[in-house]
Amino acid sequence: MTRPQVIIAEAIAAEGIGALSESAEVLDMVGASRDQLLGAMPAAAAIIVRSATKVDREMIEAAPDLAVIGRAGIGTDNIDLDAATEHGVMVVNAPNANTISAAEHTLALMLAQARRVPEADQSLREGRWDRSKFQGVELHGKTLGVLGLGKIGTLVAQRASAFGMHIVAYDPYVSEDRARRLGVALRPLDEVLASADIVTIHLPRTSQTENLIDEATISRMKDGVRIINVARGGIVNEQDLADAVSSGKVGGAAVDVFETEPTTESPLFGVPQITVTPHLGASTKEAQGKAGIAVAEAVAAALTGELVLSAVNLDLGPVVSPRVKPFIGLAEQLGKIFTALAKGLPSELEVLVQGELAEDPVKPIALSALKGTLAASSEVPVSYVNAPLIAEARGVSVIEESQLEVEDYQSIVRISGEVNGRKRTVAGTVMARKGAALIGLEGYAIEVPMTDHMLLIRNDDIPGCIGRVGTYLGDIGNNIADMVVGRSREGAAAMMGIALDGPVTDEQLDGLLALEGIAAARYVDLS
Repeated sequence: MTRPQVIIAEAIAAEGIGALSESAEVLDMVGASRDQLLGAMPAAAAIIVRSATKVDREMIEAAPDLAVIGRAGIGTDNIDLDAATEHGVMVVNAPNANTISAAEHTLALMLAQARRVPEADQSLREGRWDRSKFQGVELHGKTLGVLGLGKIGTLVAQRASAFGMHIVAYDPYVSEDRARRLGVALRPLDEVLASADIVTIHLPRTSQTENLIDEATISRMKDGVRIINVARGGIVNEQDLADAVSSGKVGGAAVDVFETEPTTESPLFGVPQITVTPHLGASTKEAQGKAGIAVAEAVAAALTGELVLSAVNLDLGPVVSPRVKPFIGLAEQLGKIFTALAKGLPSELEVLVQGELAEDPVKPIALSALKGTLAASSEVPVSYVNAPLIAEARGVSVIEESQLEVEDYQSIVRISGEVNGRKRTVAGTVMARKGAALIGLEGYAIEVPMTDHMLLIRNDDIPGCIGRVGTYLGDIGNNIADMVVGRSREGAAAMMGIALDGPVTDEQLDGLLALEGIAAARYVDLS
């Protein structure tokens, strides 16, 4: 089998390249021009970039086999997420790789700004001993306003607390309870801006946060406030900040990120009380290494068809527990079985999670079930990314349900839907001794391990049916790996769930249907 090709457009750690090389052909194109990258994209299954390479719609559409885009870092401003999603391309990043480095750089800039280190350094190098000119301020006892209490904002708050600072924060997505545990007071944005001696920004750049810090918001801050931005360019209006520092309203600022990058021109550069660095938040040996390894592992997982729970362009709800992961693959298999039975798509696909699994978000399970359900009916490859778009085009909606009560098993995934006036239902679980297993089918209780080749047979509940099926499969040379029979409640019919070692052709399926007592037969390829 041909190994997928992964383009490395910007340098990543050698360990990351090594991890990719185990299952993919790695094409080193570090330093290549855009035209060279575009020329290589038609054969690419994945591309890994940092912040300099723009993966736009043109580049995505140049790669018909592209399955995943990897960003060795957090931000994805240089990737067209809409185009990637439309084409079923997963976008993965390294969300935790640079958190410590970014938090430490924030503190470095905060200290440099408070003690006027860059100005004093330049003055002394120019031959002046201006000791009295560069009086600074202590961080101890000051109020730090943290805008965004995610991973980096939290690390900054924890480290600032060690300096004896009082921490207030604005983050509408953080609970009061979590903030209390961190020793942080959650406040509305205007209260944070009005009370802070230093404001540090740790927000993503969105339509809501663009120009969040501008002339109007600065006017509501304390006189002499200091502003730190190691998040994203565009959140702070550079001209307004430069004017505010020059006028004395803002005592000083430190900025690591800019509206346009790379850049050597900004109104901030002409103001000596503003410390600037060229986007160094993640520029540590440790962060770069961790980012390369993390994104390589995520790309390798995506290329095997795995659902990468941290993918940027997937909405999976809250943090997904590790116990959900085995059920994601199960749900996709159940979706394939459902479609094979129903021979069509329902207008409403019901995904019910029961038992312990119901304590976790249903969304990852439902997405996987949808992907499996659509797989056999789509002319384009179905991915976790484009499955919702394909479903919308086909008029299929997903109903997510959870139920803590369950019998016989710790957790069950149940998929239901009405096709051509008939309700179809399949159910499965994951067990320690058997792995993924089909445990329910059309009201029949069966328990058969999932394999690549599944045969589902409805037969009259009369002697001889099982023997005839076994003999037939033996005659065609297809070995039975496992077989379970379940009766209907009425007792008039039975269901066989058979795990096979090999596939079944349409002709062989017709042969099975011709056997005495066989009412229906479906073959499902789960490979």
